[in-house]
Amino acid sequence: MVREAVHADLGGLLELYLHLHETRVPEDSDTLRDAWRRIMADENHHILVDDEGGLLVASCVCVIIPNLTRGARPYALVENVVTRAEYRRQGRAKACLDRAREIALRSGCYKMMLMTGAKSAGTLQFYRKCGYNADDKTAFVQWL
Repeated sequence: MVREAVHADLGGLLELYLHLHETRVPEDSDTLRDAWRRIMADENHHILVDDEGGLLVASCVCVIIPNLTRGARPYALVENVVTRAEYRRQGRAKACLDRAREIALRSGCYKMMLMTGAKSAGTLQFYRKCGYNADDKTAFVQWL
């Protein structure tokens, strides 16, 4: 079942991120708790989770960004798409991305953007099947 994350999901979400690129669950800290509080309070920040009987098995983040171009229509940024290894190829991440699309449409967004560090053909094909393309824009990243 895909739903928006709630306050009690922090631990499960951090564990799920071990299937993304994290190597350990971060230590509990004021910084971590403050970030989580700010995310939970932000009406434009949506963490979508696929909850399988209390176990978070897939997730993505969808942030709605206000904008002054395109008729002042916002756009959506999708990040941190992840599925537990044993739940892959079951449509879990697609269900999260579909919910993100619903949120973006409901918010009046004119586009959704997603970047991935993945290079595997299967992952890139998955994003194409979900409606994303790599032809319209060029992405650049500056690590800080």
